[in-house]
Amino acid sequence: MREQPRFAWEASDRVRPRRGAGPLIAVVLTGCLLFLGLQALWVLTPADGVRSRPRVVEIPAHRGLVDVARILDDAEVIRSPMGFALLTILHGNMRSLKAGEYQIPQQATTVAVLNMLAGGQVLQHTIVFREGDTLTELAGQLSAEGLAQSDDIVRLTRDTVFLRTLDIPADSLEGYLFPDTYQFVKGMTPEEILARMVTRLRERVSADILAAARSRNLSFHELLTLASIIEKEAVDRSEMPLISAVFWNRLRIEMPLQADPTVQYAVGKERRRLTRDDLQVESPFNTYRRVGLPPGPIASPGLAAIRAAANPAPVSYLYFVAVDERRHRFSVTLADHNAAVAKYRLARRLEDAEIARTSARSWTSNR
Repeated sequence: MREQPRFAWEASDRVRPRRGAGPLIAVVLTGCLLFLGLQALWVLTPADGVRSRPRVVEIPAHRGLVDVARILDDAEVIRSPMGFALLTILHGNMRSLKAGEYQIPQQATTVAVLNMLAGGQVLQHTIVFREGDTLTELAGQLSAEGLAQSDDIVRLTRDTVFLRTLDIPADSLEGYLFPDTYQFVKGMTPEEILARMVTRLRERVSADILAAARSRNLSFHELLTLASIIEKEAVDRSEMPLISAVFWNRLRIEMPLQADPTVQYAVGKERRRLTRDDLQVESPFNTYRRVGLPPGPIASPGLAAIRAAANPAPVSYLYFVAVDERRHRFSVTLADHNAAVAKYRLARRLEDAEIARTSARSWTSNR
């Protein structure tokens, strides 16, 4: 009789597993579980770099997952590059990590870091551009924050092609950047930063202000020019319409504006006292020697100054002089003005003398 073939399970009783295979598999599985457990622990606990304080990390553009993980590891804001990579893949965020500058909070875990990069929660730099600030001062702020090179900003503000793209009827952006608090991020170009500030100006100057300026035959450029001088002269906003009226009254009779801030702008003495020689400098911005408005703004005026330039107070004043750090004395006649100036100078001399006496007493008591 022919022998019947055996079924597979009947023949399998002859096969014996190799000794040691079972323990090896167990070791491998245990190692994998330990590895995954460690990675889970590491992604859920803060790295050394953020245990006691926040840390800023910059992720350059066009970097892959491995490079991003290495940058974060070098900055000590994650505990394991492998853990970060695995977590990113599991979350489906490989292609959604965004370049930029990030401030990783204190005690942030790898999970939190991944959420920040995937959500593009980049660090916001606050720039406070004050009323009366100039382009030079803005350039210094942007440079200090690491957002742009100061020279690049200054050069761009006078670039004719760039000015044309913004439809600026001037040879400089001076006066066309609205004073406000801005949030900028690293990676923004100087063009984007400046364009945003120009856009803010056009948003804030209302139709009624423009209509009031047109009724006085004042162009937008002239409006900003006059407003910038008012901004630099006034400390108390309530005086802005009065100062505006002085300048309008002088323009009407072709009397020089004689505004110190325009000369400070011409000679580069921002917010500093002028000398007699400064007042004689040959410059289109020297309103002591030239009649009419200077060729352009000398700073960025705020909304109150712009409104005052278009809506001067209905007064006949031709002169004003400071009486303290905030207020001015306004006069119609030169005689009244000279008396106010004499009073101001006397007050300054008395103040300086008192400061000198106080300093002398302090020096004597410390001997």
